[in-house]
Amino acid sequence: MREVAVLGVGMHPFGKLENKSIKDLCRYAVLKALQDAGIKWQEVQAIAAGSSRFSGGKGWGLNGNDVAEEMGSNGLPIYNLSAGGAAAGNAFNVGHMMVATGMHDVVLVVGGEKMPAGFIQTSGLEDEADLEFLRQRCVGLPGPAFWGLLAQRRMMVHGTTEEHYAAAVVKAHKLGAHNPNARFQKEFTMEQVLKSAMVNDPLRLFEICPVSDGAAAVVLCAADRARKLDPNPVLVAASCVATNLFDDGLLRGLSTPIPGDGRFMHSESDGAVRRAMALASMGPSDIDLIELQDNTPYYELAWPEEWGFCEPGESDRMVMAGETMPNGRLPINPSGGLTCFGEASTAVGLMQACEVTWQLRGQAGGRQVPDARVGLMQSTGLGGNGAAAIFKR
Repeated sequence: MREVAVLGVGMHPFGKLENKSIKDLCRYAVLKALQDAGIKWQEVQAIAAGSSRFSGGKGWGLNGNDVAEEMGSNGLPIYNLSAGGAAAGNAFNVGHMMVATGMHDVVLVVGGEKMPAGFIQTSGLEDEADLEFLRQRCVGLPGPAFWGLLAQRRMMVHGTTEEHYAAAVVKAHKLGAHNPNARFQKEFTMEQVLKSAMVNDPLRLFEICPVSDGAAAVVLCAADRARKLDPNPVLVAASCVATNLFDDGLLRGLSTPIPGDGRFMHSESDGAVRRAMALASMGPSDIDLIELQDNTPYYELAWPEEWGFCEPGESDRMVMAGETMPNGRLPINPSGGLTCFGEASTAVGLMQACEVTWQLRGQAGGRQVPDARVGLMQSTGLGGNGAAAIFKR
């Protein structure tokens, strides 16, 4: 296996972009990534694309083919990956494998999404299989109701308060205000967050990420080639995917109760992150920043504890003390996260890849993590899909 480098990254700013198609968004991100990489479209040898069933409402999920049609159909091998919110992370993993194994020298990874209005509908449609209905029921409840139960459970186990959740949101918006690609570039006070409408107790309107439209792209190449342009390129130390773990015969997704523990383990994200650290021969102390999928502030508090970055319940104190800010002990989501971007599900993992790359290059402006050398990205999706990657410089 050979070393893989991030040669270029590009992103279309997130938002609700009614006047732009998914092709428009992806084309913009791809052109930005190619420009950043300093290469032409004709130099790309393969495409790995994150594709979900939304795809602008058409349901085809052929984002990679759409990109090729826009940029110039030249017979490239194209891989379209569907894994819910982890689709972009899965596509990144495939792109990484193609370069690492020597199959291709230059691979484009792209993900774009135009989300439907309102909350994501995941079950109950007439043409959906009974298995999806069962999976969703085993999760418990979809969306905000499910997240609200997780947040309540954490409050019972660790004494987490509404102020702890609100503090994570306030922190995110302080950083998102410095991110030109974020949908929300405005700071909020603790009072404003706590006075926003209750959606599912204890989670309020400002504590649940909305659906968004957006796209991001990454150009991966063999490290030897990258070093000809930059003697110190951003390298991919590890890339992993994982699915949910169960041993009792029941289908699960998004969370699994730990017997006798009173907590939940999100096994798809835990498995991907821990495997990535093992492959990179790294531990939590080696990671300078984390970009994680924060559909709600619950995840920003819970996941670092599950991954071994801090003790159970410690995240509450850390967020109140400012230790998750860029200049803190454990910077989390310096981009502003999904709190500020919203969720364009097929693009999430690549949005994170762009942010980690900019951080390691020292190009993140007012949200820069000082002396960042190693960054972790993590995403998760319906069906128990998880993805993680570690970048280093």
